[in-house]
Amino acid sequence: MTTRAPEVMRAVKSEPGRHRPKGRLSHSLDMKASPYAYVAPFFLLFCAFGLFPLIYTAWVSLHEWTLTSDEHTFIGLDNFSTLFGDDYFWNATFNTLSIGIISTVPQLVLAIWLAHLLNRPLKAQTFFRITMLVPNVTSVVAVVVIFSQLFGRDYGVINWVIGLVGVEPIAWHEGTASSHVAISVMIMWRWTGYNALIFLAAMQAVPKELYEAATIDGASSFKQLRKITIPMIKPTIIFVVIVSTIGAMQIMAEPLLFGQTSGGGVASGGPDRQFQTLSLYVYEVGFTSFDFGYASAASWVMFLFVLIAAGINYLLTRRMGGALK
Repeated sequence: MTTRAPEVMRAVKSEPGRHRPKGRLSHSLDMKASPYAYVAPFFLLFCAFGLFPLIYTAWVSLHEWTLTSDEHTFIGLDNFSTLFGDDYFWNATFNTLSIGIISTVPQLVLAIWLAHLLNRPLKAQTFFRITMLVPNVTSVVAVVVIFSQLFGRDYGVINWVIGLVGVEPIAWHEGTASSHVAISVMIMWRWTGYNALIFLAAMQAVPKELYEAATIDGASSFKQLRKITIPMIKPTIIFVVIVSTIGAMQIMAEPLLFGQTSGGGVASGGPDRQFQTLSLYVYEVGFTSFDFGYASAASWVMFLFVLIAAGINYLLTRRMGGALK
């Protein structure tokens, strides 16, 4: 029995088992199907709350669709042709681009610089990193209320400070340029620290040997940032620029609340629409005038503007990244 045991075991091992093919099949199916199962919840939610509303608003934009009538007459592209001739729409487009540029460009430059400083050896690094995230988690209502008081004409701290150097008080809520600057400061205060932490995470992956070699060669901190850090984190910069562009084209909460504190209309963006953005314009048409067909057309044009702006920023960022190498 003992002498034949190895032969029996070899025969059993060489004989095709019944459970092994089933195990291999289930393992193969698990390896192929599990990735799709993991990403399925996202795509289901995206189809329900992203793709379906996008397609449905495209259908609504081709109709005269209001809450005052149960009949939805098909009018083709009339809403779009009317929209392109609407001065209020182009005013909102200009305001959106102006606020977006004023808030995004300085914000990203400052975020990269702050991330570069936090990437260096500092005491209490964790404290500074947490502090950078505090503005982002603060309620936007609280932010706008506080900054509206700071930018107040008669008793605002900003006018008091500039008055010390002989500048006359500025009516921040009334002018186009002044209101854009005030809203941009709010946006910068909220999102600069958040973007700085994203850049910091990318900088942590840059090999330390590059900085050590640059320091030995006598390169300054700014030169290391320009020659090493920025080229190495270019994919992250492109990502942040695109996301910031999309967010800038959808600005709504800050001008909406800023307008309420100034005594203007809820969605008009001030008495003269001096800071009405595209999102506020869509909100006004859809939920004040209840013209859903026209609002849907404006939403689709806004969506196309976002794609164009993101594409332009992507190309510019890639070209600037290549020039810095």
